[in-house]
Amino acid sequence: MSGPGWLSEIRDAYDTVAESYARVLPDVVEPPLDRAVLAAFAETVGPGRPVLEVGCGTGRVAAHLHRLGLDVSGVDLSPGMVAVARRVHPQLRFDVGSMTELTAPDASLAGLLSWYSIIHLPPELLPGVFAGFQRVLAPGGHLLLAVKVGDRLDRREQAYGHPVGFDVHWLPPERLAAQLTAAGFTVTATLVREPVGAERQPQAFLLAERADQ
Repeated sequence: MSGPGWLSEIRDAYDTVAESYARVLPDVVEPPLDRAVLAAFAETVGPGRPVLEVGCGTGRVAAHLHRLGLDVSGVDLSPGMVAVARRVHPQLRFDVGSMTELTAPDASLAGLLSWYSIIHLPPELLPGVFAGFQRVLAPGGHLLLAVKVGDRLDRREQAYGHPVGFDVHWLPPERLAAQLTAAGFTVTATLVREPVGAERQPQAFLLAERADQ
């Protein structure tokens, strides 16, 4: 898969750290409030309905949503991450792909999750990515975003014990909400919590619904 420099950096970095990431984070270890957001998303979407996690990594969050009753599949830019996800969660489907070029058919999903994955995109690409999310969601379909709160670029040179090089963007929830609205979503909730443990910034969760019924 070819692409611009940022895309290659992200793919190469996560290929490098995939096995170490899986050892450090073998399952959902999110704080209780974060797990409550995932549970609310699952209940809102409804049991057995199709959901796609974009930037699924090793599949740990997708597997958690599967245990909550959703029909989940995942897509990730990193072949290394997808290989781990397929090995650890063989009951689920994981594919290599980019959220900037989703291949899901129009209006085919009841839910879409981006759990700390849009933070790797250049911010100027987000309006187009949100339009793609809106396209693949059915009318009334639900979206959940998790992001690091701020308005700055954080360059990472080390991750999970490996030298890497990639960008993490801290994002203001107000801007994301405006962009989602412009892309055809109704934002139904925005939750911001303070840092937990080693986190260096607040975290935000945005729930939205495809606006046209």
